[in-house]
Amino acid sequence: MNIPNSLTIARIFFVPFLVALLVKERIQLHFNGAAITNDLLALMVFWVAAATDLLDGYLARRWKQVTTIGTLLDPIADKLLVSAALIALVQERVVPAWLVVLLIGREFAVSGLRSIAASEGMTISASELGKTKTVSQVVAVSLLMISLRHPRFLPFANISLYVVVFFSLWSAFAYFGRFWRLVDNNIKHRRRRELLIADRLRRRALFAEKRSAMMSRRQAKAEKKRAEFAARTADLPPST
Repeated sequence: MNIPNSLTIARIFFVPFLVALLVKERIQLHFNGAAITNDLLALMVFWVAAATDLLDGYLARRWKQVTTIGTLLDPIADKLLVSAALIALVQERVVPAWLVVLLIGREFAVSGLRSIAASEGMTISASELGKTKTVSQVVAVSLLMISLRHPRFLPFANISLYVVVFFSLWSAFAYFGRFWRLVDNNIKHRRRRELLIADRLRRRALFAEKRSAMMSRRQAKAEKKRAEFAARTADLPPST
């Protein structure tokens, strides 16, 4: 377990703390005369978690520690973080539920494509368009959290949210357009190989069965000839 992968896993563990702070009743902590509310704490947790997304990718490339598990876990951690924040904000009546369903449905679709590709030995890494989508999500969720305490930011948050929808759908179409044909062709080729191997094994088994039956018939004929020969020579006097 290297440091970049540890940061990715840490981002996953930030999710329950973020949700708890967002849905909890309004509380205030006082520090040096300043009031710190739970929505401000949630925003800080979200920013720290988002910062780990930038840091783990940078360290993985710099230290040449890019691994398959890291490539698979990194987008999952991003999706968990953003999806959890959006679902919690639906409860706070800041985000329309249909929009969150659309965004999460897109994440499930892309994750399903990645899972199918992984089962075929292919790894779909995040594209530049997907990274742009992630940055726009961080900006939108941050503005939505800020609008909980400062409603004047809500119009900007809504605009950024529709920007997220645009980039999310665009990147989803790009992923499926680029990789679906490759994955589909790979599955068809693998299935064709499996059928060819199965047919070859069936032919070998059939040939072995015919050969065994032919050997059995030859052996039976030889036994019959020996028996007939023994019967014809049974009355002959023994040779001296």
